[in-house]
Amino acid sequence: DDRIVSWAYNVALTRFHEVWYPTRQKLIAPMADMLNHSSEPNVEITFDTEGNCIVQTLREVQPGSPLTISLGDPTNPTPIFAKYGFLPNDCNTIFCKALHLESQRVDLGYDYRDLLFDTQTGDIAPKVWDIFLYELLQNSDDASATEQFYVACKSNDEGTKQQYHEHYFQYTLDALKQHVYSILQDVDRLTAKAQSYDVWAHPRVPIIVAHNNLVRDTFTMTASMLEQMG
Repeated sequence: DDRIVSWAYNVALTRFHEVWYPTRQKLIAPMADMLNHSSEPNVEITFDTEGNCIVQTLREVQPGSPLTISLGDPTNPTPIFAKYGFLPNDCNTIFCKALHLESQRVDLGYDYRDLLFDTQTGDIAPKVWDIFLYELLQNSDDASATEQFYVACKSNDEGTKQQYHEHYFQYTLDALKQHVYSILQDVDRLTAKAQSYDVWAHPRVPIIVAHNNLVRDTFTMTASMLEQMG
């Protein structure tokens, strides 16, 4: 029965706990696999060398309180949504979606959690501006400026970074606007496609739409803020 196979696959996919020592394994432990996600978990799951599951508290837990674990980076709900099929209700930030700047992110040594938009205000993390400007400098003919900005980012020389951001502000602003509006177009297209499906045949549609609405609302606030800048 394909439905049972699909159900079993999704149970295994969303309930396993990955361990890396002594070898990489994906394990499922009854009861422990029922713990829910929180951005501030109060327990963690480990396995001993014999495969026994151990749940330990990270801090004092009041009687009657739910036990929670972390299923992923709380600064970016999209991977949690994609893997586990739910949208965390305590996410205050999301990734800026600048996947086309992956090489720039790696060059500058930035983490994805550095490249965020605030879901409440649309505010842009400073390092988002950095990777967009760094790409602009790379595409220019000024190798010296590219190297100097690179060194400033790597050494946390905020003064030099600020000078470059002020000098190239309008170019960086335009690049960010183009990116944000492109994501908004993609989100609207994907939402319309999701809403065209039969929800009975595709029960995750409402969650997909909720995720897309979070992205659209955040990026709309960011777009408005960028427009006010010039």
